[in-house]
Amino acid sequence: MKAILPISVSAAAAGLLSREHGKRTQAERLSAATLETLLNAISANDAETGAHVRRVATYALILGKAAGLDEHRLSSIERVALFHDIGKLHGALTDIFHEQSKLTPEERRAVRTHPQRGAEVLAPLSAFYPELGKGVVAHHERWDGTGYPRGLKGRRIPLEARVVAIADSFDAITHRRRYSPARSFTEAARAIAAGRGTQFDPDLADLFLSPPVLSRIEKAMRHLNMPRKKVEENRRRGETQPAPDITFRWRPRSSASRSPDRQT
Repeated sequence: MKAILPISVSAAAAGLLSREHGKRTQAERLSAATLETLLNAISANDAETGAHVRRVATYALILGKAAGLDEHRLSSIERVALFHDIGKLHGALTDIFHEQSKLTPEERRAVRTHPQRGAEVLAPLSAFYPELGKGVVAHHERWDGTGYPRGLKGRRIPLEARVVAIADSFDAITHRRRYSPARSFTEAARAIAAGRGTQFDPDLADLFLSPPVLSRIEKAMRHLNMPRKKVEENRRRGETQPAPDITFRWRPRSSASRSPDRQT
């Protein structure tokens, strides 16, 4: 009997661990499905913002890969990029972002609340994605400490937010906004250079502006701005996308849909 007891205890412990692992996996898949639902909700509520966050995710992943970040960090950057503007869908802000007149001081103050609002929306998922809310709330912080909402400075700003800030600004410059008309690729690159060390992490800005990375950004930008009909024609011919698909890790992905930038 003495020999049987440890085996029984061990078997019971193994069974418990297996059940706990199964519950954890199920919960992780549910949280990932929740992110998919939120992403679809962003696009359904505001197609322009939905397209914007996908472009930002594409550029942020190119920069993160060039920085040599591991897959775990790249996934974290992807999530922050995809949900950095979810706070803009708040009822108090939606009309502001779609009006054509110039922002009033009161509207500017309201707009500056969207990072905090976004973090609050994502707070229930913090157990599974602890860096998500931290990155979202900090994506308008500046390297020199003059950003918002907390005035974080330098490396106190989460890395995810520092990467996304560059990609976000680049996309905002190259696409028409209520605040300004679209500008060229070259002008956007100059703006990133001008913000080096003040608005942006200087090392990440230098990397973004390096010829190999800019080339990849420009290629991805051309693809993302390609008319939908042309995208479908390329897909039928078997051409792969030059930038990553936006999916979450629990969802299976075929090798054909993966970008070479994400393969290890």
